[in-house]
Amino acid sequence: MLPPKDEISICFAHVAYRLHERFQPLDTGIGSFAVRDAGTLENRMAEADVLVISGLWRDSLLDRAPRLRFIQSIGAGTDQFPRDALAERGIRLASARGVNARAVAEHAMALVLAMSRRLPEARDNQRERVWRGMIGDLAGREDELGGKTLLVVGLGDIGGRVARLAKAFDMRVIGLRRDPTADQGAADAVHTMSELNSLLPEADVIVLTCPLTPETENLIDAAALSRMKPSAHLVNVARGRVVDETALVEALAARRIAGAGLDVTAEEPLAPNSPLWGMEHVLITPHTAGETRRYEDNVIEILRDNLERLWRDEPQLRNQVV
Repeated sequence: MLPPKDEISICFAHVAYRLHERFQPLDTGIGSFAVRDAGTLENRMAEADVLVISGLWRDSLLDRAPRLRFIQSIGAGTDQFPRDALAERGIRLASARGVNARAVAEHAMALVLAMSRRLPEARDNQRERVWRGMIGDLAGREDELGGKTLLVVGLGDIGGRVARLAKAFDMRVIGLRRDPTADQGAADAVHTMSELNSLLPEADVIVLTCPLTPETENLIDAAALSRMKPSAHLVNVARGRVVDETALVEALAARRIAGAGLDVTAEEPLAPNSPLWGMEHVLITPHTAGETRRYEDNVIEILRDNLERLWRDEPQLRNQVV
């Protein structure tokens, strides 16, 4: 059980997000503090009953946290947390799944549009003050999305929104999910994840929105890339390790696929010597798909909901993991 509201202490731990600053004006009567680096977090872990965290998490923090009873992840992913160790210590864990579904879906669609309309090339030309002339070669022109096939790998909250946005552009949408009998949403057809390889040759655009699990790690490998159309684009707003990055670099270098829009990479930040940086048919954003001006408020809304559930001793948390 959590301590009473007037005795609890929440630690907001993030290098950039202004969670504490957004929480304080709410006049909740709950004590809280913010840390922005690993060293300070280690020194102050003993004060926290509740930890709101994502990238700063280290398993060694558990030995410094005698009061810790609940971890609210700032992001949807929770693969960094040791679930068994948390369960053994009676520490609950919840994700922020859905907190940025709208933002990530919009970002995915922005990457699709940017590649279709060759916006990175236009920006490069603007920087060089080049007014590109008309193009006779059809393959070198901007393209239209209407009538093309979009394959959404992971038809959850984010993937479902991507499907709805794509339908607004008159695209044919195929979705993949573990349970194809669940809500089809805007997708024209839904299949199991095991059917990925048979569907890849149909897709003009593949958008990855699935979680990182043992089953999805390196899901897009050399064999999968070889089944894509040479004219197809890959967009990854899931996790970097869903794609075999070495195989992707090789496929892009050989122009076996048309291009990629990447918000995530296998290692972050992306190494300065990665070949991906210099590829004109690759558009990279630094894992910012979920960042919006409303992000902190969305996380806090989930946090407050879960705190109330814990105080009511409810067995199920919102987005419960442990």
